[in-house]
Amino acid sequence: MNYYSIQVALQEVPGEISICFSICGCQIRCKGCHSTFLWKEENGLKLSKKVYIETLNKYKGFATCVLFMGGEWHQKELINYLKYAQKEGYKTCLYSGQKNIHKNILQHLTWVKTGKWIAKKGGLENPNTNQQFIEVQTNKILNHLFLKNY
Repeated sequence: MNYYSIQVALQEVPGEISICFSICGCQIRCKGCHSTFLWKEENGLKLSKKVYIETLNKYKGFATCVLFMGGEWHQKELINYLKYAQKEGYKTCLYSGQKNIHKNILQHLTWVKTGKWIAKKGGLENPNTNQQFIEVQTNKILNHLFLKNY
């Protein structure tokens, strides 16, 4: 599993400060994608256990959530990273362009964003989007948290 970047994100998970891992190898390839550099599996660097643990330790007490932008195509590895984050007290989130996420992954997520990018429908900040931001435990759709007039 390669990552292109690791960033602190403030808007992707409402109310949370997230450590965001952008994972390479997305096969969905949405038209109009703003992250085409994530399409090639070989881009970026290997996300080693050492890098992952050091990153989570670095932001412990500051960040509250670990967010993966993709990576569901590396199910076993992703699950191991999610389990570790949970063990360390982090909430977890996955942003995916897929509509359905495997239950083995879902059981280790606090939130999931599903749905491919369709330019005319926009992202989560658009009330007409096809994408959904879901609280996994309750299956509650929380798209309203992204709307400006909320």
